[in-house]
Amino acid sequence: MKKLLSLLLISISLKSFGQINIIPQPASVKQPKMAGSFTITASTKIVLEGNNLENSANFLNDYLQEFYNLKLEVTKKATGKNSIILNYDRLDIGKGAYNLSVNNNEVYIGGDNEEGVFYGVQSLIQLLPIPSGNQTAGSLKIPFVSISDHPRFAYRGLMLDCGRHFFPVSFVKKYIDYLALHKMNYFHWHLTEDQGWRIEIKKYPRLTEVGAWRNGTIIGRFPGTGNDGEKYGGFYTQEEIKDIVKYAAQRYITVVPEIEMPGHGSAAIAAYPYLSCFPDKSTKSEYPAKCAWAGDTTGKQVIQSWGVYNDVFCAGKEETFSFLQDVIDEIIPLFPGQYIHVGGDECPKTHWKICPNCQKRMKDNNLKDEHALQSYFIQRMEKYINSKGKTLVGWDEILEGGLAPNAVVMSWRGEAGGIEAAKQKHNVIMTPTTYVYFDYSQTKNEDSVVIGGFLPLEKVYNYEPYPKELTAEQAKYITGVQANLWTEYIKYPSKVEYMIFPRASALSEVQWSPKEKKNWPDFQKRLETQFKRYELWKAHYSKAIYDLKMSYREAAKSGIEITLSTKDKSGLLKYEYAGYHYPMKYTQPFVIEKSGTVNAFYYHHNDLVSTTSQKFSFNKATAKKINLITPTADSYPGDGAFTLVNGVQNEKGLAKSEEFLGFNGTNCEALIDLGNVQQISTVTAHVFDQPGSWIYRPKYFQVSISKDNTEYTSMGTSDIFNTTANTGNGTMTVNQKSVAARFVKVKLGNYGTIPEGMPGAGSNAWLFVDEIEVN
Repeated sequence: MKKLLSLLLISISLKSFGQINIIPQPASVKQPKMAGSFTITASTKIVLEGNNLENSANFLNDYLQEFYNLKLEVTKKATGKNSIILNYDRLDIGKGAYNLSVNNNEVYIGGDNEEGVFYGVQSLIQLLPIPSGNQTAGSLKIPFVSISDHPRFAYRGLMLDCGRHFFPVSFVKKYIDYLALHKMNYFHWHLTEDQGWRIEIKKYPRLTEVGAWRNGTIIGRFPGTGNDGEKYGGFYTQEEIKDIVKYAAQRYITVVPEIEMPGHGSAAIAAYPYLSCFPDKSTKSEYPAKCAWAGDTTGKQVIQSWGVYNDVFCAGKEETFSFLQDVIDEIIPLFPGQYIHVGGDECPKTHWKICPNCQKRMKDNNLKDEHALQSYFIQRMEKYINSKGKTLVGWDEILEGGLAPNAVVMSWRGEAGGIEAAKQKHNVIMTPTTYVYFDYSQTKNEDSVVIGGFLPLEKVYNYEPYPKELTAEQAKYITGVQANLWTEYIKYPSKVEYMIFPRASALSEVQWSPKEKKNWPDFQKRLETQFKRYELWKAHYSKAIYDLKMSYREAAKSGIEITLSTKDKSGLLKYEYAGYHYPMKYTQPFVIEKSGTVNAFYYHHNDLVSTTSQKFSFNKATAKKINLITPTADSYPGDGAFTLVNGVQNEKGLAKSEEFLGFNGTNCEALIDLGNVQQISTVTAHVFDQPGSWIYRPKYFQVSISKDNTEYTSMGTSDIFNTTANTGNGTMTVNQKSVAARFVKVKLGNYGTIPEGMPGAGSNAWLFVDEIEVN
């Protein structure tokens, strides 16, 4: 019957009979020339023609019962008509492949293995009609269709950080369901951090008695406006871990535990201070001065703020390795998957450089520097993990000093680490910040605190994981793609959902769908239906796809030209500006020539779905000609040189990182043409200072002026940084009695190489500049 049906199906435009809204997009979707449907009712049976397919049947039945109030009989006996048949098909197109066909009599799902059948069930679920409101369906019509499908990547993952904020077992299971519904197969579980240890280790009870709890948490964005002083934490018992791992396995999802080492170990050190290079050195003594502290200030404590800390596991003590090996011994029986993630990222070497034990270890093992010591640390732990039959996974810093022989690399600092590891014939999972860090803002109109950055839905969707720098043979080592959700500013499950949706849906298409099948306009159409599924699941999600964008540039004559736009073209745009008493309908770009706030509104189906507002502060340099003498770093280009004279002064720090020009290890130099010779007395640079993010205030601010752009004289130099807020925003100003000038040349000196004892020690400092004022 299946062969006969396949012959009757032809490939036609899906628009003819309505779009099949499946995410991720299957490899092949065909509809018959004559449209029709199969109806699921209470009398429909789920028939298991293959063995060991109960997981798929149960998942489907649970879904039908929860969202449609339907529960179907599951049987192993063929019933003829009115059946949903689960079986095996011989498919030679990769593990996880399946066929799905719907005709008048049955739904047939045939997978190449159990996983394939399960993925076919996920596609069937997306063929179900979506009830509105509290309505439940007594019968469900499924359109005739034939699908042949298989995954592009073997590793399709999503990470949840439960170290910085703890989430209950019930939500972790829901998170795993979200992965399953998107055909993902790896749940990366970040379980230990400076801010909390989340997994029971019976040999070391203080890890959860002490390490799982902090005495308070900073309020707001780092460095914070205070400390809530509330004891916070939690942990998972080993029985709860087993339950979650079993729950995931029933959905063909492997759980990858992450136990951070050698950095991010402050919570463990708080429980067992001997793990530190300096057990008697208090945590508070190295805590950021601008961050408020709550509770006991003596001894080792669980960290109450965010960022990277110097108190790491001591690489010179045998006790450190004994401890970590004991932890691994208890971890391995809980997680049957192949991978053990050890972190390996963001490990300051400050303590190691002055620790007698670490220096002795280096001398005894002929290690040339502390990077080689970290390599020794990771390679030693890898040998132990390998001896237990497991594979070590680490962030791309494990490349530094030499890569462990069998390690898998997660490339997060861009793709360079992944490229290098693949060239060394190591398996790689791509997870670069620029495409798949879901803690980054997904809208420029963000109304809650996020870590910074900007990662819109379309950028996630358009990610291509195979770097062009690799040959076809080298690219075989790119085994998969993963997105990460770090939770510094994510305390509640509702915000977790908001941050991952709909970007997780876009990610699933990167992970699963053939490259040639990806189509952004088509995905946007399918997303309308996906939004209804989120609502059916009662999941929070972002509507940033409807975002109203306000862009600005130098106007043709004078002032700033404002343009409003949205990706959705079916709605209505309105705006208001100083002098208007009510919103005006937007039809074309308009020009502003004085300080004020522009408010804009976008209506979709008569509902207000997006607003944006921007304050503009005019001065003599606003919208004037400007040239950058030194280029920005590629990752923080802002809006080019115009960023410095666009009248926009950053007020939200990294939450609006696109408002900065970023310079990594280099100075910022620019030349402004005021258009004519005029009197000036003050030049002010708006800059940013957030050492925890390796962003440091300039060493100096230097201003030179000229009437003819030939002969320049110094207007002055300042090294004074002025700030009235705790956000990191500040100014540097050069003053002089009124002088005549047309050309203003500014130079902001980069902090240079970050010194020992400071966040990012040994690396180039970032210099962030957002506006130059001339008055």
